[in-house]
Amino acid sequence: MKRYCEPMIYNDLLKKMVFIGGPRQVGKTTLSKALCTDKFKGGEYLNWDNDQDRRAILKHEWLQASPLIIFDEIHKYPRWKQWIKGVYDQKSSEQQFLITGSARLDTYKRGGDSLLGRYHYWRLHPLTIDELPAGMSAKEGLEKLLTLGGFPEPFLLGDMREAARWRRERFDRVIREDIRDLESIRNIELLSLFIDALRERVGGMITLANIAADLQISPSTAKKWLSLIEKTYLAFAIYPLTKNIPRAIQKPPKVFFYDNADVVGDEGARFENLVATTLLKRLHFLEDYYGDRANLHYIRDKDGREVDFVTVVNNKVIDLIEVKLSNSDISTSLKYYSEKLKPENTVQLVMNLSRSYNQGEILVTTPQEYFKNPPWKKLK
Repeated sequence: MKRYCEPMIYNDLLKKMVFIGGPRQVGKTTLSKALCTDKFKGGEYLNWDNDQDRRAILKHEWLQASPLIIFDEIHKYPRWKQWIKGVYDQKSSEQQFLITGSARLDTYKRGGDSLLGRYHYWRLHPLTIDELPAGMSAKEGLEKLLTLGGFPEPFLLGDMREAARWRRERFDRVIREDIRDLESIRNIELLSLFIDALRERVGGMITLANIAADLQISPSTAKKWLSLIEKTYLAFAIYPLTKNIPRAIQKPPKVFFYDNADVVGDEGARFENLVATTLLKRLHFLEDYYGDRANLHYIRDKDGREVDFVTVVNNKVIDLIEVKLSNSDISTSLKYYSEKLKPENTVQLVMNLSRSYNQGEILVTTPQEYFKNPPWKKLK
């Protein structure tokens, strides 16, 4: 299936080099090879992990007439930044470069940038409610996303047993390869227990000091591990919105997982995680395509008033979203913050809802209905 950002990546490649980051096995290689087949016929794919390809990369052995050269996992080469800058500056104007990777590629993008002005950066996300295979209903898609997660291979395979095996293998590779590639971790088993503790707390505020005490590690270690988990695209943290919120809490994050099936808990926790990943995917699209500054938050004040999600784009509150499994009665906290913040959209998403309705400025609806028009569809 064609991925949501493929047309925009194609257009960017006509002008600049493109980097594609994102979780391991989210489909970066598949998307890249699809571009060689559909748009850049005759393109070449070179993977740093392949011995033969690695030698070809270091010796610059590819056809100058190839319209697209894909360098997969090139960030594992210690001097890759200087290397890619050199070959890019010498390439033909008719030849384009596509670089894919995960943790280290994204870390480089956040740091010093000797390639400034030479590339566009994209983050590829798993499948979500608003990106499903052709012919699949939104209802069926939602059920599969809640049980199989949104990574293409297990989702499309549709087998619970195989999905569990795939997830275990992916988790082990991220822990033992990607994380160790970024940081020396003495006790991998403790890190696995730390991640398990986060999986059990999806949707709740995370007090890292408490988890650290349970595992007998320092709070600073717990904070460092959370950062590593984010860099390797296992999970992401969102923090409370404090601007213009009287008596707002200041620090505790909430943590959600890119793979919805990683969540340990009831259906409500998995549903909230699915909404979080869908919102983050849209916000990253706005950043990667339009250059917006976009952030995902939650709200909670010292009086206990809480709303699950707030999207902020270019310092403006866009969406105020409360998530419910079946209760369609409008949250009093949602009403309160809707009046205070006056967002563009105030929504209560209910998974099991017989009929959508409006009450003043507040819309009560299903996730299938609310997420049916993502920003990338408006460009086609």
